Amino acid sequence: MELITYPDREMLAMSLADTLASVLKNCLMVHDHASFCVPGGSSPGETFSALSGVALDWSRVHVFLNDERWVPEGHPRSNTTLIKQTLLTDRAASAVHVPLVNDAPTPEDGIPALAPAFDKELPISLLLLGMGDDMHTASLFPGADRLQEAMAPDAPTLLAMRAEGAGEPRVTLSRRVLATAMETHVLIMGDAKRKVLDRALELDPMEAPIAAFLKTATVHWAA
Repeated sequence: MELITYPDREMLAMSLADTLASVLKNCLMVHDHASFCVPGGSSPGETFSALSGVALDWSRVHVFLNDERWVPEGHPRSNTTLIKQTLLTDRAASAVHVPLVNDAPTPEDGIPALAPAFDKELPISLLLLGMGDDMHTASLFPGADRLQEAMAPDAPTLLAMRAEGAGEPRVTLSRRVLATAMETHVLIMGDAKRKVLDRALELDPMEAPIAAFLKTATVHWAA
């Protein structure tokens, strides 16, 4: 794991946006398209806003979430809505969005129609992860109902996930899919998250799912 610390969150956002843009540009030099897998939540908002204005061939960048709450687009808890407001705007509005939710009543009902689109996106070119205070990443929550299945080497691409700390039912990419990304970055902010990160490094991934991805990741942190 490489840990990069920044003097403040504004510097983190600008520097991380530059890093992500460079990776995407390099990928597009040798591949027809780049698959860019991103977290929801508010933490990457400034990074996404900076990245969205970068000049690159966004029409060849395929963007999709690590995970999503099973709520319709436009819902206050929808990460799809959030990334459309922060990342898929400005120059990045021409990127291809690969949806992770549909109109089915449950993730179990919706996944069969969603999963085939991801076959063309693997391995992930560029993965950006976040981390919760409970050491979850994507919707790989400690104690979640299907965590063991999601962490298995033969896990399916997408799984429905329910956990006490998750709120709504969710759909998530599995560890197998996330761990095979060509390049992985993790964004965390605040002293509390830094302490959580240090704890996670000493724990089994079943207790701290983020630990499954740290060995080959670059972690970006600011207080």
